[in-house]
Amino acid sequence: MQPWTKKYEPKKANEIIGQNEAITRIRDFLKNFKRQNRKAALLHGPNGSGKTVAVYAVARELNYEILEVNASDFRNKEKVESVVGSAIGQRSLFGGEKLILADEVDGLSGTNDRGGLQALMKIMEKAQFPIILTANDPFSQKFNTLRNKTRMIEFKPLAYLDIFAILESICKKEGIKFDELSLKGLARRAGGDMRAAINDLQSVSSQTSEIGKDYLDILGSRDEVITIQDALTRILKTTKPDIALSALNNVHENMDQVMLWLDENLPKEYTKPDELYKAYECLSRADVFNGRIKRRQHWRFLAYINELITVGIALSKKEKYSAIANYTPTTRIFKLWMANQKYMKRKDIAAKIALCTHCSAKEAIQNTVPYMKIIFKNDKKMADNISKEIDLDKEQIGWLRK
Repeated sequence: MQPWTKKYEPKKANEIIGQNEAITRIRDFLKNFKRQNRKAALLHGPNGSGKTVAVYAVARELNYEILEVNASDFRNKEKVESVVGSAIGQRSLFGGEKLILADEVDGLSGTNDRGGLQALMKIMEKAQFPIILTANDPFSQKFNTLRNKTRMIEFKPLAYLDIFAILESICKKEGIKFDELSLKGLARRAGGDMRAAINDLQSVSSQTSEIGKDYLDILGSRDEVITIQDALTRILKTTKPDIALSALNNVHENMDQVMLWLDENLPKEYTKPDELYKAYECLSRADVFNGRIKRRQHWRFLAYINELITVGIALSKKEKYSAIANYTPTTRIFKLWMANQKYMKRKDIAAKIALCTHCSAKEAIQNTVPYMKIIFKNDKKMADNISKEIDLDKEQIGWLRK
């Protein structure tokens, strides 16, 4: 049986729902490729938001031939150069325009990479054809230089009503009866992932010809995402190990953020000094294991961390507190965000300097950026030459002239 994700895949750009701005920017990037400095575009957004199908739809509209490669298949320098490098030098089979689509470049961010990202960026500099990359989350520190070399195009999470409209259309084409509320529930359940929603619909319809509330239980395995506040309630308001242990299973927060939430809110819940001490002891030990993961990449310690910050903290009290506590995000994250925003332009400028001068970004901040600020304030001609050489944008030039 053909997957419905392929059967009902959009063939034209105007068939893609909810991403008009992103599609316009892809089209503009391809049409003006030869007149712009950046030879690659980085499409980023959650799973199932339409990144790959949008590239194919726009390419079909503009008569581009696509060579698609998956970044997870060539995670080192040699493979990147052999696969992408050779493709860049070849003309289209039919003599027309060609683009390279490197899907899921998140796969190049692991510790097993051997120069894969660096090789990809060098290839981008001399590319004669446009390169389009896709990623779910390109804002890792490892992608700092890549972001500066690409045109960023965001794909937003799809609204559940947009997903519902597609599911409704498929049901009518497949002759499937449905209850509107149940179908909307199926759309919400996907969490903005169109592909997952269509797969779920096909899974349910293979066992029934009518989509109703009772039949949604067939899916079973797709757990709903819970908020961090709900997870904290399960940890801090229980003394049952099984409830606490599963509290973080469906929370979309990384471990650092979870630990900061606990650090901020433990004193609001645990008012007895000895119980608060025991809870912070568990949190402290979890932080030690978290540091070992970051330094040594020993991911087996993650199980210990989860037990310490769930069961360990939950059982630090003899009985649950009856008072209602209002759990709030840590102010530390906000302070870090403010500091990062303050120095973001300086970091981006330093990254571009480091790329051109073969030094570290830290060294560029200390030894080069202060002199560049003097140059940009006093020598317009030299400043213009530097801006062109290292590809500074208007905001970065403005920052240097302050």
